[in-house]
Amino acid sequence: MSETMQRRTGVRSAGGGDAVYGLGAIGALAHYISQADSFGAGVIGMLKALVWPAFMVYDLFRFISG
Repeated sequence: MSETMQRRTGVRSAGGGDAVYGLGAIGALAHYISQADSFGAGVIGMLKALVWPAFMVYDLFRFISG
């Protein structure tokens, strides 16, 4: 098999996780901005919306550990 054919037959995903992350990011952005009471809190909310999975995993581990 040639090198070109080997590159074309690589494993590709459908990107379903990207869609879930995108919808979650939009939902987190809407939540954090709606809870903001000042411009600074809105900016912090936008930053939090980018890293919402980290907050979710942290809270999950805190819940599991008791």
